[in-house]
Amino acid sequence: MKVFLIGLAFALLGSTFGFSQSNNFMPVQTSTVNGVIEGNYNVTNGVSTYFGIPFAKPPVGELRWKAPVPAENWSGVKMTKKFSARPVQGLVFGDMNSWSDGVSEDCLYLNVWTPAKRNSKNLPVLVYFYGGGFVAGDASEPRYNGESMAKEGVVVVTVNYRLGIFGFLAHPQLSAEAPYKASGNYGLLDQALALQWVKDNIAAFGGNPNQVTIAGESAGSISVSYQMASPLSKNLIHGAIGESGAGINPTLAPVSLQEAEQTGKEFLEKAGVKSIAEARKMSAKDVFELYQESGRFGFPVVIDGYLLPKTLPEIFRAGEQAQVPLLLGWNSAEIPGAAFMQGKPYTKEAFIEKVKEAYPEHSSEVFSLYAHENPEQVEYAATDLASDRFIVYSTWKWFDLHRNHSNQPVYRYLFSKLSPPLVDKNLTAGLAGGTVRSDNPAPAPKQIGARHAAEIEYAMGNLHLVKEFAWTQEDFKASKTMFDYFTNFVKTGNPNGGGNPTWSAAQSGDKNPPLMVIDTESKEVKAAHDARQVFHDRYYKNDK
Repeated sequence: MKVFLIGLAFALLGSTFGFSQSNNFMPVQTSTVNGVIEGNYNVTNGVSTYFGIPFAKPPVGELRWKAPVPAENWSGVKMTKKFSARPVQGLVFGDMNSWSDGVSEDCLYLNVWTPAKRNSKNLPVLVYFYGGGFVAGDASEPRYNGESMAKEGVVVVTVNYRLGIFGFLAHPQLSAEAPYKASGNYGLLDQALALQWVKDNIAAFGGNPNQVTIAGESAGSISVSYQMASPLSKNLIHGAIGESGAGINPTLAPVSLQEAEQTGKEFLEKAGVKSIAEARKMSAKDVFELYQESGRFGFPVVIDGYLLPKTLPEIFRAGEQAQVPLLLGWNSAEIPGAAFMQGKPYTKEAFIEKVKEAYPEHSSEVFSLYAHENPEQVEYAATDLASDRFIVYSTWKWFDLHRNHSNQPVYRYLFSKLSPPLVDKNLTAGLAGGTVRSDNPAPAPKQIGARHAAEIEYAMGNLHLVKEFAWTQEDFKASKTMFDYFTNFVKTGNPNGGGNPTWSAAQSGDKNPPLMVIDTESKEVKAAHDARQVFHDRYYKNDK
């Protein structure tokens, strides 16, 4: 009895005072093909973490603007207990949070969360690529944290890849020196090498190298579409998730190698840099400053004949993409209607004016597809039209191509959960999913839909890590549903299970394919607005 009482006393003390998070960890080691690494094992939840694992040599010096080279072997034990530096980037989106260790050109590292026990093997794997327009973002952002999904039996990997001028510059001199006679796409090549690393190493973390799902949001989703299409990656993946975005005109679509080389050549000439050799001798700071001073928003993806042989519609129509299950979707208000109205009020007359400017030969069809009789309708119409042009249409086209040119299931969602109020009233919701601080913020406009990137923390089960919003039980309910769907899909290639509403796969040729609306009360519906995307398919000439 005395022993019991002493034990009870210690239990009560533990529950009263608790332990700091850092006290929950014990060292854990595993062997990769390059050497032994040491991470942390969390004794409270059984998840082991390895942060900052090198998968490539640092892309510096003569390796700047080259395809990534696999990491060198090391002796001894490499500590992998903290996130690496994030890729070189400015503060493009003020609403991005990061747990990274600064900013550096030496950035090609990845992170692993694994629930593997002593004898675990063949666990499903998720590899997540961050968004940020190929100019910002990193693998340490808390909204991408893999712990929640790891607790459900999934090995989660997040990957850094090069951005901006360091990740996508093409140039004739670079093409001439490359063994595949092309240049650019270095950020996407980083992702492809990371997928090869997963294939070679993930079994050491309890993962199944033959059950790897890739996922991402915005530029991360666009990356997933490119990796599905790439001959370098398509055989390394077994499922794909896209959240808002595909590399299809007009959304970060690829250009010809000749055009990309000319863009890079003109950029360096204007900056007074005479050669790639000279540019490689410059510090990362100086290269970054040249890029910042130019006012450019990144450099284009390239049809390089190596990572990307053709456009995505051409590849998918030929059935040459990865033949894997696909889950994708978009949000109900990806970008504010003001992006289309450009300072004009939400009036019928102003909407008509802007539509005629944007679609001089097709305005009557646009008017028939987007109701605009009163200011409320105009706000919705402008938001829908801006969102379609920005990222919805390209995602829909990816959906349509894969369901009609594969024998694999394709699941489509619309995320509609409105964000809750912000905890700090000096914050405003940002365009990339988070928040931006302002000393005198204007009153938040009434939400008419879910903004771009707002779904990430719901889908990854990470509301508790995003502290800026006053999450409610409704948010946690919507998150549980979306998280369940994503986790089930990673495990089985099918999102269904766990008592959530049944989600049907779209069928080839179906004129009215199903759509899962994810909200506090999620439900499957027949899509009501696909005619808008069919119109844009003709308008952007991606239908041939």
